Amino acid sequence: MNQKYEKHYSEESFFNKIIRYAKSAGIKVIYVALLLYYTLKKPSTPPWAKTAIIGALGYFIFPIDLIPDILPGVGYVDDLSVMAAALATVAAYIDDEVREQAKEKLKDWFGDFDEKKIEGY
Repeated sequence: MNQKYEKHYSEESFFNKIIRYAKSAGIKVIYVALLLYYTLKKPSTPPWAKTAIIGALGYFIFPIDLIPDILPGVGYVDDLSVMAAALATVAAYIDDEVREQAKEKLKDWFGDFDEKKIEGY
């Protein structure tokens, strides 16, 4: 599956998607996407892990999903599932620095937020 969606990933398209849909996607989906993004950016993340991340983020960016993103309440369930699977695959490379970077970016976009909403990731 990853190779099918890798071509849809670029840093620009990633941030364009987040900027346009952050509020409707919700803080948990955006947090998981950011965890993957900052893990991708780490020089120490191995190529196989980067490939898994790019595939998952490509799926997130791709405009045609299994469940359309425009459906309220359920539109991002498939995106979150794909990204959560990638997150589990690369969990060993997600450190405190990555988590802090993701939380700081969430604060930029959502303001102060309840960290309980992103627990478990």
